[in-house]
Amino acid sequence: MAEAPVYLRFEGVVAGYGGGDVLKGVDFDVDEGGVTCIVGPNGSGKSTLLKTVSGLVRPRLGQIWFKGTALVGLSPRQILRLGIVQVPQNHSLFKEMTVDENIDLGAYLVKDKKVIAERKASIHELFPIVAERARDKAGSLSGGQQRLVEFARCLMLEPELVVLDEPSMGLDPKTLRALFKTIKSMNSAGRTVLLVEQNARLALKMSHGGVVLENGKVRLKGTGAEVLNNPEIGALYLGGSIEETKRV
Repeated sequence: MAEAPVYLRFEGVVAGYGGGDVLKGVDFDVDEGGVTCIVGPNGSGKSTLLKTVSGLVRPRLGQIWFKGTALVGLSPRQILRLGIVQVPQNHSLFKEMTVDENIDLGAYLVKDKKVIAERKASIHELFPIVAERARDKAGSLSGGQQRLVEFARCLMLEPELVVLDEPSMGLDPKTLRALFKTIKSMNSAGRTVLLVEQNARLALKMSHGGVVLENGKVRLKGTGAEVLNNPEIGALYLGGSIEETKRV
């Protein structure tokens, strides 16, 4: 029996903007069904890496495999159809449209109205705010509430892989905790999650896998706990020594 392909694999990925390479030969795997967190200093290539997954940046060299399918060369729309959805770093709701209208836009590739209604009902259970504020303009929501609606919108396509770029940026501590709880819920519901997160300690604590990028290359990879408990990584990238990290 042939061995099943790796869920998501980065293989010698070199990519950047204009004439400069930001990623300089990235290699690592993402396991199906888990949460994988990418951490590292500013400018290490974290957001660029996520954009290569969704087709927004095309690698100059290397390949990205998703369940045996090569992603490099596919359009963002084709990648969406494979079940990969990215929630960008900056808020992306249409603020003059209602919450419900924004949610409907997430299903623009789905033509069956019955399927859309079923998915929306499921989303209302996972994200009560979507039902509570359905008729309100998206721009009237707080930053944290808008982020939750963005999560809900991306689930209208029932993605297999959810790619999150700095989802907690600008959120207060209470909203931050709610956000991480929601990410765990999405993962428990069967979605594989790949994220870049500035709150590295919190993200690694809930992650099954961790990857440290430095100068466009993989510095360290392992379980979330292995990355979190690495003394050198803790001191350099997580805001303190290993002892301080354990106390958080």
